Amino acid sequence: MNANNLSGVMWKKSARSAINGNCVEVAPLGEGQVGVRDSKNQSGPVLVFTPDEWKAFVGGVKDGEFDL
Repeated sequence: MNANNLSGVMWKKSARSAINGNCVEVAPLGEGQVGVRDSKNQSGPVLVFTPDEWKAFVGGVKDGEFDL
């Protein structure tokens, strides 16, 4: 999906995002879906996750599955 199709969506960056702007933004899209985009390319592509996909991702983050 392209970000231009999502006018009026309220995008948020993490309070812990880097000062240089290298981060992602997320937005609720309705029906539990969540959009994710590159903050440096706001008119570029958007990944859309179902509620179950987003819940699994957030759970993985909380459980440390993506720690380096």
